[in-house]
Amino acid sequence: MWEKEFDRWKQFAGLDQKLSEELEAIVTDEKSLEDAFYKNLEFGTGGMRGKLGPGTNRMNIYTVRKAAEGLATYVNDRGLSKRGVAIAYDSRYMSKEFAVETARVLGYHGIPSYVFTSLRPTPELSFAVRHLNAAAGVVVTASHNPPEYNGFKAYNEDGGQLPPEQAEKMIDFVNKVEDELNVSVADQREIEDSGLLNWIDEEVDTAYLEKLKTVTLQPEIDKDISVVFTPLHGTARHLVEKGLKQSGFTSVHIVEEQAEPDPEFSTVESPNPEEHQAFAVAIDQGKQVGADLLLATDPDADRMGVAVPNKDGEYVVLTGNQTGALMLDYILEHTPNVPDNSLLIKTIVTSEFGRVIADAHSTKTLDVLTGFKFIGEKIREYEQTGEYTFMFGYEESYGYLVKDFARDKDAVQAAVLIAEVGAHYKNQGKTLLDALDELYEKHGFFLEGLKSVTLEGKSGADTIKKIMDDFREADITEVGGKKVVAIEDYATTVRHYVEDGTTEEIDLPTSNVLKFILEDDCWFCLRPSGTEPKIKFYFGVKTDSKQKSEDLLESLKATVNERLHALI
Repeated sequence: MWEKEFDRWKQFAGLDQKLSEELEAIVTDEKSLEDAFYKNLEFGTGGMRGKLGPGTNRMNIYTVRKAAEGLATYVNDRGLSKRGVAIAYDSRYMSKEFAVETARVLGYHGIPSYVFTSLRPTPELSFAVRHLNAAAGVVVTASHNPPEYNGFKAYNEDGGQLPPEQAEKMIDFVNKVEDELNVSVADQREIEDSGLLNWIDEEVDTAYLEKLKTVTLQPEIDKDISVVFTPLHGTARHLVEKGLKQSGFTSVHIVEEQAEPDPEFSTVESPNPEEHQAFAVAIDQGKQVGADLLLATDPDADRMGVAVPNKDGEYVVLTGNQTGALMLDYILEHTPNVPDNSLLIKTIVTSEFGRVIADAHSTKTLDVLTGFKFIGEKIREYEQTGEYTFMFGYEESYGYLVKDFARDKDAVQAAVLIAEVGAHYKNQGKTLLDALDELYEKHGFFLEGLKSVTLEGKSGADTIKKIMDDFREADITEVGGKKVVAIEDYATTVRHYVEDGTTEEIDLPTSNVLKFILEDDCWFCLRPSGTEPKIKFYFGVKTDSKQKSEDLLESLKATVNERLHALI
């Protein structure tokens, strides 16, 4: 019962004063109390993320200590404690405090930590783990969530987010911490003096920027392209600015209103480059300076969005699938001596556009579950076996990895590369939109859509389960006028062919995802988000014209929406 947990916190004599005051402020609000205490904030395969505040279902120093205690046990269990843990954090409320609390817990267990002196991008943390030969890494971030959220992401010794087997062990260790209020921590000054808390900064920046030079494929081309960049109040400004400069881009304009860290993200409705409104200020500045390219990164700089002017001078925001297709084609066209075992890695909800482009360059495509940790896991596997050579990895949600010196999606790398792609086409008198149209004409008009439905709290979680159950159990044979060819249920890892009733195994880990494969290269997929109180619906179509693809996409969406609305 949540009342028991609430009482445990209320009676705890050493409760942090600020949290105590916040708890007192909601003591008469039963609904808020229930949501704060009805469960433990879940530590999942990607770590944990939640609203800030008092309670077992909130991000606070106690739930962070619980996660850090699990991490300490995990590192010790693997016999890697001497190698230490790298820790980075973003611009959100309590981010640095949570980073220090993590170091204090690790220090109590005799595990050194290497903490950045100020905010840094998530991909630099991934790089830092590898550069420092650390046993693990932590990023305190809630990515592009609203200001009231924060999170704790764990990384393995390869610099990737924990893959399923490692994640399960870590989750088990976290869940075994019975009382988050009484996790032991070391004194900050003592672990600084003893070498168990080490502050890091420019040395890692310099090493990362040196590796970033390898992203450039045509260093000799004219870089006369005007770029407007916004870090959306997050961590990316300095690395993107320096990365573009060292790659030869001299006309880079920073959106000053959004350049400084701001935990409120006060100039945007959402600090998410997937949302077109996040580009509003950059678009105004782009029009003022006549920019060829607009770039935006989310607060922890693992996602990047792109906008380019059309023939009427209006800026068009590209989708993640479109940006990924442009970068993939450029990489495969301009990498000298592409190896015979070259590999593209994408997720199951990412456009098939990438597969067709890869096929045209004799490059194999591998699908993995949603979540960049699965891409990182495969990079490591093939690095060890030599079976494939990684060329590019991406997901539709604006996450890209160009070079594998990081093992998570990297908006800094992506910004440098897409600027080069833009310069390459400008030298031919073309925009990225022109280049995209050429790819469509060559490979077919792929078009994708996404619908996210936010359903918060316990009732929301129940509704999401109801939706997934309905789509699993219903006899759906046609969607938007297209026959269902196969149904892939990743919870059971079974692919069921509708026409003849045959089945086959899907060689991927289990996940609560359902994908409907339709005739004529169409599909849709539904998946509860692992980091937000949302269920997401993904759609993909392909026809021989833009208009046909747009019409077909709307038809698929309308059919699915009709069923969805009956369930909510």
